[in-house]
Amino acid sequence: MYLNYYHLREEPFRLTPDPKFLQLAGAHREALTTLARGVLERRGLMLLTGPIGTGKTTILNGLLSVVARRDPAKPLPTALIVNPRLTSDELLETLLLEFEVPYVSTSRPARLAALQRLLFHTSANGATCLLVVDEAHLLSRDLLEEIRVLMNTESYKEKLLQVILCGQPELADHLNDPAVKALQQRIAARAYLRPLSLSETRMYVNERLQTAGLDQLNPFMVPALDRVYEFTGGVPRLINIICDTCLTIGSETSRAYIGDDIVEEAAARHEMISLAGAGQRPALAIDPLASPKTAPGSGHWVGNSITTAKATSQGEL
Repeated sequence: MYLNYYHLREEPFRLTPDPKFLQLAGAHREALTTLARGVLERRGLMLLTGPIGTGKTTILNGLLSVVARRDPAKPLPTALIVNPRLTSDELLETLLLEFEVPYVSTSRPARLAALQRLLFHTSANGATCLLVVDEAHLLSRDLLEEIRVLMNTESYKEKLLQVILCGQPELADHLNDPAVKALQQRIAARAYLRPLSLSETRMYVNERLQTAGLDQLNPFMVPALDRVYEFTGGVPRLINIICDTCLTIGSETSRAYIGDDIVEEAAARHEMISLAGAGQRPALAIDPLASPKTAPGSGHWVGNSITTAKATSQGEL
């Protein structure tokens, strides 16, 4: 393990969607803000899409954390579905279990009535129920229609059930299907995640290291971070994989600093191909952030403007 060698409290590049490691680059900050406002303003149906590995599940967990802290006196009953390959009856049963709704009868009308009682009771207490569907691009047409029907339960003032559909970009294509046009017309807010830019990649690595307990200079040198970006195209999941391997190699070879040679070895272990070396353009060449600063003569990036961005975003929410 490299934790002691690099003086870290915990692994900075784990693949689990821990909200503590939420990195608020431009698109991620906008997505979190859009969804949080949508939930708090009871917009109804919201959509979060993005390519594989861009941090959609992490944003969802961050959203649930933000909403829970907003008003602890009025918690939002939340149902999180991570495997949407269900039948209509299985969906209803899952909702009752996730919302912790007690029911005795196994008949569908009785279970629907139990769910509706929860929706009205929650609304009467000044809150609203929230259904979050991850991997929503796997939803069948029948299940999309079932969700639309469930959303029909509303008062004359507001929505009683809010829904966030989260999935890969093809989810938007599925919702453009004429067969689910009625659901598509209900989308009140949309958020899209993209890969990180070069400077966002640098800040992403630095932020996660600091969150994991780093209290010294970033062990990743600037040329190494540039190579990380070339091999990953700014996709957070790939950044986590290659950086974790880099730290492992660095500790095994007693290297205090990670150079581009270590990045190349880590990439080779995972059979990653450099987008620049393959003649391709790394994902999202447009860089919306200011150029990072380097410590004189060190080749290391210093500064932590992402911390300010995170604080600003949470203040907006």
